[in-house]
Amino acid sequence: MSDPVRAPSARQQELLELAYKYALEHGLAELSLRPLAAAIGSSPRVLLFLFGSKDDLIRALLGRARSSELAMLTDLRTTYPDADLAAAATHLWRWLSAAEHRDLLRLWVEGYARSLVEPSGPWAGFAASTVQDWLDVLAEYQPARSRHGRRAVAQRTTILAVLRGALFDLLATGDDERVGAAVTRELAHQTQG
Repeated sequence: MSDPVRAPSARQQELLELAYKYALEHGLAELSLRPLAAAIGSSPRVLLFLFGSKDDLIRALLGRARSSELAMLTDLRTTYPDADLAAAATHLWRWLSAAEHRDLLRLWVEGYARSLVEPSGPWAGFAASTVQDWLDVLAEYQPARSRHGRRAVAQRTTILAVLRGALFDLLATGDDERVGAAVTRELAHQTQG
């Protein structure tokens, strides 16, 4: 019989939030428990006690990043419930391209890439889960009668690919104007007719 999943303690939640802020600034690729613990006012021993292992801590941090992403997607649904696909994609791009989200998005890209090259361990399934999250949201902005058809699935897959590719370009170059113009052009093309 397996142990039931315990709710995180207040201390575990507090340290997770502090570790998440640290990860936003420093990334996860070279995460070492000693510098992390020192930066957040803890010890490696406490982190291991609360999270189980370094891999479990990374899983928790990726989960925390995904919860930020899901909160944004929920806000989109709440704020623009009647938007069409073009408007929803445009709002998504505005959020993605906002300078205040760059640390979160760099962390997301890191988790995404690592889950592709290390499909087991703490990164397992991260990329596939986020792709499905975004496709599900985009589907909600398509007409209900056609959202399961091949054309609708291809349309939202293309829009997701445009947003994701533009995000990688924007994070690499910081060229908001060029990348934003390309996204605007492509979204208009993808959602017309």
